[in-house]
Amino acid sequence: MGKIFKNFVPHIWTVLLIILLLVVQASCDLALPQYTSDIIDTGIQNKGVEHILPEKMTAKEYDYALMFMADSEKKLFSSAYKSTGKLYSRTVNDKKALQKLDDELLMPIMTDYSMATLSVDRLVELVKQNVNKTLKDITLSTITLDQIEEYFGIKLPTFENKSTDENGDPVTEECVDARPLIKLFTDGVDININTGVPILPKLKTTIKLDQKTLLQTRKFFDSSLKALGSDTLKNSAIAFAVKCDEEAGVDINKIQTDYLWFSGIKMLIVSFILSAAAILAGLFAAIVGSKIGKELRSNVFRNVIGFSNAEIDKFSTASLITRTTNDIQQVQMVSVLLLRMVLYAPIIGIGGVIKVIGTGASMWWVIALAVGTIMTLVFTLTAIAMPKFKLMQKLIDRINLIAREILTGIPVIRAFGREETEEERFDEANVELTKTMLFTNRVMTFMMPMMMILMNFVSVLIVWVASGHISEGNMQVGEMTAFITYSMQIIISFLMLTMMSIFLPRAAVAAGRIDEVVKTESSVTDRENAEDLSGNIPTVEFKNVNFRYPGANEDVLSSISFTAKPGETTAIIGSTGSGKSTLVNLILRLYDVTDGEIDIYGKDIRDVTLSSLREQIGYVPQKGILFSGTINSNLKFGNQNASDDEIKEAAEIAKASEFIESKHDRFDSAISQGGTNVSGGQKQRLSIARAIVKNPNIYIFDDSFSALDMKTDKELRQALSEKTKDKTVIIVAQRISTILKAEQIIVLDEGKIAGIGTHSQLLENCPAYLEIAKSQLSEKELGIDKEVE
Repeated sequence: MGKIFKNFVPHIWTVLLIILLLVVQASCDLALPQYTSDIIDTGIQNKGVEHILPEKMTAKEYDYALMFMADSEKKLFSSAYKSTGKLYSRTVNDKKALQKLDDELLMPIMTDYSMATLSVDRLVELVKQNVNKTLKDITLSTITLDQIEEYFGIKLPTFENKSTDENGDPVTEECVDARPLIKLFTDGVDININTGVPILPKLKTTIKLDQKTLLQTRKFFDSSLKALGSDTLKNSAIAFAVKCDEEAGVDINKIQTDYLWFSGIKMLIVSFILSAAAILAGLFAAIVGSKIGKELRSNVFRNVIGFSNAEIDKFSTASLITRTTNDIQQVQMVSVLLLRMVLYAPIIGIGGVIKVIGTGASMWWVIALAVGTIMTLVFTLTAIAMPKFKLMQKLIDRINLIAREILTGIPVIRAFGREETEEERFDEANVELTKTMLFTNRVMTFMMPMMMILMNFVSVLIVWVASGHISEGNMQVGEMTAFITYSMQIIISFLMLTMMSIFLPRAAVAAGRIDEVVKTESSVTDRENAEDLSGNIPTVEFKNVNFRYPGANEDVLSSISFTAKPGETTAIIGSTGSGKSTLVNLILRLYDVTDGEIDIYGKDIRDVTLSSLREQIGYVPQKGILFSGTINSNLKFGNQNASDDEIKEAAEIAKASEFIESKHDRFDSAISQGGTNVSGGQKQRLSIARAIVKNPNIYIFDDSFSALDMKTDKELRQALSEKTKDKTVIIVAQRISTILKAEQIIVLDEGKIAGIGTHSQLLENCPAYLEIAKSQLSEKELGIDKEVE
């Protein structure tokens, strides 16, 4: 994981900006459910009225409200209204102030509302508890509403109130507005002391409900009101406020419409901000991901370019291609997902938890259960799939290797009739990769349906639990909707992390493979105090050189000592596998010697910079390698400043002019990748011309004339000798005819020098050379007789 996250360090400021945008996005995302809840609870259910204090009240309703308030509450209530004739208008409109008034005056307002919608049974009970303490000789056990009205000389408004019982069955209850009676008590009632009957209008004795008695009346309702639940209480108080507003002539429909429009506009603005933040976060995440991919490719390529052949052999070309393409794509894709999902998930998850706590619903255990189930599922499936993800990358390497071998070797495969065998080899690798991918996909795809089942289960569980809270009056329908949304947001945040668990293991493996390449140091590097290679006499001298490949037990080259001088041609010949190409690779420092040293200009090549060493050498490899472009761009590969005359001269020396001039675009003719649109001989001649254009001090031809016919070979070497007369020339050859006139021929046999000398000298004193010569030329061509044999 650390190998992935360290890629973000160079882009820390952009990452911080993305985090800021994700916080904005999450804030908007978390605000929308609350707006939806408000629209349901306030906009629809409460008709757009948010507070329990009406905007306007009639004088009668205002007086009724004061009856059930303590002195401090009366003062608070009165300060919020101003008399405007027959009406009282609310003067407080600040939301915080109104919220405070809601909290302080909820119970007296609800007592007022309860008295306005009092059941007959409750009224009788209230009369019993308050009147029988004063009146004498009156039987109240069987008193009825009619008796109360007749007794006190008042007619109370009655109505039917429809509701449901504990079982959900409809119930119709006869209710009465008892406030006129309470008002009668508070104003004073004339009672005949002897009979206990009210005397109207003659006053004998006056009884009056004082402040203490009224507060005791409130306590009668407090226990039953509180049992309704805080949400039900407030909704009921708001319903009473709506009734008061309507009686005072306030247009409730306009209030509701305005509230819904305002809430809808707020939701649109929040949605727009949310969308803008999400788009920008996605854009910046894509930019960071692209830059990470670019940097990784650059780092890998830069490091690979500096690899010696030992490191190339260690990783293999197919694996390096996979790491530079497929592996980096995996890391780039996951980098974007990390910025968009992994960073967003905890923000929205923590925000959802805070919002859920803010709802006050005691259902946290539902979310805890869901999260625990998710984490168990994720860890289990990841543990099962992780080993297969590691294996998958190796199998991709293998199938790339096989595909590359088959595609590059198609002519040989067809020539030997091995098509079916190679198809079977590819199918075997392909089937193994397919099985591994199917296994990991099946394991991880099992996760998504499980998550959907879990989300639906949580939704049902929340509705079931919330229905009980709604029944108890502790939750509203809108709050339940918001709770479900917040719960889904919390679960989705973990779902995002779950989805990352599908990609992250494979990306972690890919990042490790990339990091392995980047951290691998070339075994061939410039020493600390390396100097630039320069001098007048480009002599190449091997001093008792030994070499073995990394990890090998035996030397490939042993005790190699010779000197290649300028103005002379030094040829190296030997049987296949004798170490000829390895020897010239040491001059180029594609490998470093195990023992001994190689000097050029009298300096150990390990003490000079690689760039200056290779600048002195014109190398023509055994297999001609051309790059996609044109003939001109290939010939200028080692000398970008070469003139057209120099290019034409080099082509003439390399005997490439004839076929170049035959092409329509001549030197501007296209060369396909790998030079597949030219023949092997043409490819070698262009490779030779490329080295000549560079005009180095040292020429190395690694069996570069093998694809040329004898005539072209001879003509080319003659022309080349004029160009290289002051240069050091080293030729690796298989054909004796190529090196007959070399000033020095080195014969290699099983990694050791079997002989050094001219052609004639070696014929006389080197059996290995004589054997090679006689296998290629007749005795007459060699100028020897049987005695020499």
